[in-house]
This record gives sequence, structure tokens and C-alpha cells, in this order.
Amino acid sequence: MTMLAAARRLSLLVVALALAACASKAPAPVVDRTSPVPPRVAVPAPKPPEKPVEAAVRTHTVKRGETLVGIALQYGLDYRELAAWNGVANPNLLAVGQVLQLQAPTGAATTAGAPVATPLAGAAQPVEARPNANTDKLKVEPRGVKLPYSDKALAQLGGEPDPKPAAEPAPPAAPGLPSADGDKVDWTWPAKGKVTATFTDAGKGIDITGTKGEAVLAAASGRVVYSGTGLRGYGKLVILKHNETWLSAYAHNEKLLVNEGDVVKKGQKIAEMGASDTDSVKLHFEIRKLGSPVDPLKLLPPQP
Repeated sequence: MTMLAAARRLSLLVVALALAACASKAPAPVVDRTSPVPPRVAVPAPKPPEKPVEAAVRTHTVKRGETLVGIALQYGLDYRELAAWNGVANPNLLAVGQVLQLQAPTGAATTAGAPVATPLAGAAQPVEARPNANTDKLKVEPRGVKLPYSDKALAQLGGEPDPKPAAEPAPPAAPGLPSADGDKVDWTWPAKGKVTATFTDAGKGIDITGTKGEAVLAAASGRVVYSGTGLRGYGKLVILKHNETWLSAYAHNEKLLVNEGDVVKKGQKIAEMGASDTDSVKLHFEIRKLGSPVDPLKLLPPQP
């Protein structure tokens, strides 16, 4: 082997060793020392405060021919309370289309004793809701003649009760009412005599014949919520409220012996039988439950 060949082999060996040394060195690891960014969390927007649920308020829209007394009787209310709840200073003035609230405003005390203008017991003309051609607003004005008790007269008075909510809390008891065991009322006959007209959807009650001046008795203990002539077709009328459920009405009397606000006992004489606003001497007697007429013969004891 020549000196030149040996030198070449040595050079190749050096290069091979150098390459092997480089290949044996692993690259240094790269470490990311920056802090990780936390994921974004969606924050929901705050909800607006919920409004309290308000109980539905019963109302009645005044129709042509209706009176405040008739509307109150229709719903089993004291017309003076109804007037006070709606700010009606004169119950003889109603506007056709006027909306009346049928319960006391929230937080208001009962107002049976509130001073409002009331129809007088001897008032010559009842007043009903009618259009007034001389003004833009529909108001009430007296009518020239009275109508005898009839289906038509009852329809004008709004005798058919409007639908009511299925469940509704009873209003607070009015002052002066005798205590009652729930719906229980101890009924008695309001007059002696023959029943000549039985209960119908149109008649709303029964008719009992008698003689002029004969005693008309309270069929149960209660408070007088109306005594007057302001309900067309009923003549001289007394309405008693026995509790928050029951009313009774006594129509066509000759003379009224009690005043509004009087508390009367079962069997007490409250009027004298007559023929006011009808064609013969008789007592028209109605019993109403929450304003709706019911058959008195189903509630009264056997006739003596």
C-alpha cells in the first residue's frame, strides 16, 4: 500500500467518525413556557324581574235599558257598593258602554256605607241607560212610561247573567250582615197565599197572590240593600242580602216598611202587598245565588 492510499483511507475514517458523532447527538427539546389561555365561558344576561300575576277583575259593560240597581241584583251585589267601587256619584246616571268593576279595588275596604246619591223610596220614575241624542256621550234619562213586569222588561234590565269565571274568591263580608254557616240560609215563606206563577228562566221567581195591604215578610234574616222603585218592572221593591252568596227580592208592594241598611230578622214584616207596576195584587218573590236566580220552591219549606 502506498503512502497516498494510506492517507486517503485515514481521511475517510476521520470523516466517518465525525459523521457518526454528529448523528449521535439528539436535538435539545423546545419547551413553550407561555401560560395557557383559559377557555371563554358565556355569561347569560340577567333576566328581568317577573311581574306578579294579577287576578282577573270581573266587569260588566252597561247596555241600553240597564240600571245600577238591576246590574247589582244581577250579580248579587249591593248597588251602593257597586257605585262606590266605580266612583259613581249618582246611580241614576250611567253611560251605555260604561264598564263597571264588579268587585272592590285591591286593598279597598268594603263601602256599603259610603255616601252616594240613591233613588228615593217614593221616586216617581226609574232611570235606565238610553242614548241621549243631544250629546256625543251616551247617558241615561228618564223614560215617560213604566213597563209591567214581563220577559221584555227583564231583558231590558239585563236579567240574563253574564258568564262568570269558574273559580273566584268571594269578596269580604259586608258590615251589618248576619253571620251565616257558609251558604246555609234558614228560609221561610214571605207571604201567605196561593202560588200562581212558578219559576221559569224568564220569570226568575214565583208569584204569590194575596190581598192589598197583606204582610210581606223577610224570608230569612239579612240586611236591606235596596228599598225603592228604581228597577223597572218590579214596582216598589225590597232586596235583602243574607250573606255573600244569597239575595232575596220582594216586588210589587203597596208600601215599603224598611230602609236601606236596616238589619231584619227572619219573618219580620218588611212591606205590604200591592199591585205596583203590575196588573193584580201579588208578591213577586225571587231568590238569587251569586246573582243567578234559583227556584224558591226548591229552598222554601212546605207551605203552611
